Amino acid sequence: MSKFAELLFNLPVNKSFTYRNPFGDECTNGMRVKAPFRGRERTGYVLATKDDPPEGTFEIKEITRVLDNEPLFDDTLVSLGEWMSGMYMCSLGEAIAAMLPGGKREHLQDLYDEQTPVPDRFDLHSQQQKPLEEIISCQEGMFYLFGVTGSGKTEVYLRAAEHTLKEGRSVIYLVPEISLTHQVIEIVLQRFGDQVALLHSALTPSQRLSEWMRIRRGQARVVVGARSAVFAPLEDIGLIVIDEEHEGSYKSGRTPRYHARQVAMKRCALQKGRLIMGSATPSLEAYYLMQQGTLTAFTMEKRLSGGELPKIEIVDMRKEERPISRTLELQMRQVLNEGNQIILFLNRRGFSYFFHCHTCGYEMKCRHCSVSLTFHKKKNRMICHYCGFSSAPVQVCSDCGSLDVGYAGFGTEKIEQVVEALFPGRRIERVDADTASKKGALKHTLEQFKNREIDILLGTQMVAKGLNFPGVKLVGIVLADTGLQLPDFRASERTISLMIQVAGRSGRNMEDGKVIVQTLRPDNEAVRFAQKHDIQGFFTRELETRKQLMFPPYTRLFRVVFRGKDPVLTRNTAREFADELQKSLSGAGSILGPADCPIAVVSGNTRFQLILRTTSFSRSHTSLSRTASSFLPRKGIYIEIDVDPVALL
Repeated sequence: MSKFAELLFNLPVNKSFTYRNPFGDECTNGMRVKAPFRGRERTGYVLATKDDPPEGTFEIKEITRVLDNEPLFDDTLVSLGEWMSGMYMCSLGEAIAAMLPGGKREHLQDLYDEQTPVPDRFDLHSQQQKPLEEIISCQEGMFYLFGVTGSGKTEVYLRAAEHTLKEGRSVIYLVPEISLTHQVIEIVLQRFGDQVALLHSALTPSQRLSEWMRIRRGQARVVVGARSAVFAPLEDIGLIVIDEEHEGSYKSGRTPRYHARQVAMKRCALQKGRLIMGSATPSLEAYYLMQQGTLTAFTMEKRLSGGELPKIEIVDMRKEERPISRTLELQMRQVLNEGNQIILFLNRRGFSYFFHCHTCGYEMKCRHCSVSLTFHKKKNRMICHYCGFSSAPVQVCSDCGSLDVGYAGFGTEKIEQVVEALFPGRRIERVDADTASKKGALKHTLEQFKNREIDILLGTQMVAKGLNFPGVKLVGIVLADTGLQLPDFRASERTISLMIQVAGRSGRNMEDGKVIVQTLRPDNEAVRFAQKHDIQGFFTRELETRKQLMFPPYTRLFRVVFRGKDPVLTRNTAREFADELQKSLSGAGSILGPADCPIAVVSGNTRFQLILRTTSFSRSHTSLSRTASSFLPRKGIYIEIDVDPVALL
């Protein structure tokens, strides 16, 4: 019976702590416990148990509770955690915490409403058969299905998964976000039944824990989920699928700032498994790796569901006076009269996105963040989408007292009002973070749309990708420019990706699908290449630009953000850190900044950043890690390190 336990905590502290274990064999490696730490009770992760206390004379505190009946993690996940700790410059405790589900003692629940019958088998098209045969002929390797929307990528994933299960190995199937998982979960459940476990954010903590334990016990061999499902405690992983690989949601925005693609590559290397990624719009990094031969690429250019790629028409909104152009309105009327459905996409929620004074130019911003407040008409509130601050709308300029004020720009809420006025009597539903916050609301709306109980679906990114609705003949992108305005070198890449993905919802099962793109920048390269469905042409041009600017994929980036309440202290800390890093680098990389972050204030914290750009990743990583571990920031200043950042805002 072990008398002591070595614990890790979800804190930026690179060491474990020894506690007295009064629970004996009820407390073993891989369990969560409660224990006092720095004046409060925290959740600890048992790294090891032992009989002898550490050397030295100091008080050894006692574990107060054991939270689990059986271990949640083993040495394999600890090894992965150690790699993450090194790669992403976080503590092992933070890495372990990111992997594990929350939740109290396990309460098994039935997560599946019903088991759907296994669908009939069908013959694969040659553009599916060739990649499948090559993939399953290899025990390990990295592959990419570069296929237009509707080209049958999902079936290749599923057949590869079937083959992997027959080999006696297990499968992880990653999807970017919950809005995509409804249809994918249905398909995977149809194929694999009770062998499937789900790990995604829509589950309660107890449900996630139940699923985790089913996987740990070997009761589930196929795991479907979003980003964190890459940590599923499966044994002998033979296949990891990353669907819609280009999606930014595969990158964690909190410590540890891991990318699921990098973790998947590591797990496949450790387990000697296959990694299949796929998208109609790969990330530029993945496209570059295909060109270099690091990823084995398969191009899938034919839409197997029937229907050609939709014709994309550009509308110059500089000549229009309302958010729904005359061209889009006429096309909508025609499609509705034919009995077909419409998706309208706008990547901005709310009614209008800034208040301004026509007299003095004052713009109403969040008092805690350097961003405009968005007017939400149904709530009658001005809301900050970064920190949640809200205030009542105003009718008088607070700067000059003028009554000549107004709300500019438009979000999904306003478009919903405009569409309702243009098409009275039509069934219209809006899908965004406001409407989908109620449990089950998103799934219900998408089911209604699938069953043709809704004529027009209006939404943000939630309706943009991965969903297959046979009745959709027209997609309208209300304003294509929202992403282009961001001060980020990936802005054009994200814009063309989003446009092609949204366009892919149109005409999946019919010959004459249409897409209307409304834009204030009709001559922008991303818009023009999207119109031709020419993602490769865009990538060729963009790679030339990135090479000249020395940005990824030709270099690797590290982003270091400094935040604090005191702007002067924060700036000075950033400069001191940059000076220390410069000495350590010895020419292994170049530092850009420090400078204000594009969004300079969030939740009352001033933010500065420096970017380390390098062609020598290992040397620069070592220098940055060494500087970060020895640097002591002033009180109240926090430092965040992001390895291979996907956004610089």
